[in-house]
Amino acid sequence: MEPDSDCSFCPRLRTFRHHWREEEPSWFNAPVPGFGPPGAEVLIVGLAPGLRGANRTGRPFTGDYAGDLLFATLLKFGLARGCYDGHAEDGLMLVGCRIVNAVRCVPPQNRPTGAEAAACRHFLAGELVHVPEGGAILALGRVAHDAVLGALGERRTSRPFSHGALHRLNCARLLADSYHCSRYNTNTGRLTAAMFESAVEGMLTAIARH
Repeated sequence: MEPDSDCSFCPRLRTFRHHWREEEPSWFNAPVPGFGPPGAEVLIVGLAPGLRGANRTGRPFTGDYAGDLLFATLLKFGLARGCYDGHAEDGLMLVGCRIVNAVRCVPPQNRPTGAEAAACRHFLAGELVHVPEGGAILALGRVAHDAVLGALGERRTSRPFSHGALHRLNCARLLADSYHCSRYNTNTGRLTAAMFESAVEGMLTAIARH
């Protein structure tokens, strides 16, 4: 289930979206749908669309720096095919994975509120039910991690966010954590390409052993 193109659940996000529809009418400027096959073994959950990334292109992580690192890593591990070229018509295909955001609309300063994440939770829950038993959810950042646990009704206190951590969930899925692959995190050295690749590889190894 995807939100309506003019979803009004979050007044602040709706106002911000309408502002950018006037500023940049050629942009997507709507709740960004998931990318990749529903029911894939791996569901990657980000924070929210970037203003000049997914909000512009209409595809998660497409058109901004975070997508450069994410899609290069997915291509390296065989979770994507084709060539990533920063736009939704570049022909890139995801294989065995799907990408969604915890919050579907672009937030001011790239920071959704807790209430906005909660309002979008049922859309995330609708994605999570299609992850097969034995599959995995890769949470990019603490907000995505908490959103996944909240949508599944799982306890947060026993599953704290930590880069590279793997959590076995009560629903027979795996939750894997990584710092968000944002420009800020990579520029500050909090996350390197090697660290991100290691988190993805650890998740895939855990799936194979299940």
